[in-house]
Amino acid sequence: MRTRTGPNGPADRHVKEIKRKTRRKFSAEEKIRIVLNGLRGESSIFELCRREGITESLYYNWSKDFMEAGKKRFAGDTARQATSSEVTDLKREAHDLKEAVAEQTLELRLLIRIFNSLWRKSAFLSTVAI
Repeated sequence: MRTRTGPNGPADRHVKEIKRKTRRKFSAEEKIRIVLNGLRGESSIFELCRREGITESLYYNWSKDFMEAGKKRFAGDTARQATSSEVTDLKREAHDLKEAVAEQTLELRLLIRIFNSLWRKSAFLSTVAI
């Protein structure tokens, strides 16, 4: 009994699985670098894609995404990413505010206890005085 090695056969599935696992993933910085190299026009898109090991259609998709993101940014449609120092400052501020709320909550509870004890004493004294 022979195994199928054509489309959807075990060998074909095995090759697809290997390709899927070894596929190169490009970071955002790499994509930007490649798109900017293409926009400079120092070499043809074909040569650039061959050198980088990508297809031309992938390059044009990245280029389109790059241009759309720039257009949205200029239009003010997107929020800017916070820097790590800004995130650290915001976390510190949130921590300080939480501490202030906790202190005020404790003070409020203390004042409520004092008020309740004074109110009970005054109610008790008014019943005794009668």
